[in-house]
Amino acid sequence: MSIPFWCVFISAVLIFVARIPVSRAMKEQGGYDNHLPRNQQAQLTGLGARAVAAHQNSFEAFLLFSVGVLMAHTTQTAGFLIDALAIIFVVARVIYLLLYWYDLAWQRTLVWSVGLVVSLLLMLSPAFRQLLA
Repeated sequence: MSIPFWCVFISAVLIFVARIPVSRAMKEQGGYDNHLPRNQQAQLTGLGARAVAAHQNSFEAFLLFSVGVLMAHTTQTAGFLIDALAIIFVVARVIYLLLYWYDLAWQRTLVWSVGLVVSLLLMLSPAFRQLLA
């Protein structure tokens, strides 16, 4: 499996890693409400609420990134730059989660922007395939 595909896998796992503090916060609220977990999540504050937001954002970021990787792959755009972009995305998302959990807002936005730019560059990579080869 290629490096970008491994990065897609890791990014998928990160969606659920982002949720770990959510479960803890819900348990601290008197137990996990498995009947209406989204209602309970909407009542969370602090770290729990930030973790819910990070979890939701992880789905959004994953969509753009995975499409970018698939666009590069299906057009046979490969090479060091594509691998590096995929790795940068994963590193940015790990840092993003930590920054969100620790409530470092402007730093989080900066790192989020890195992930967005990487995803867009992966989507545009087929247009520059000749330069990347």
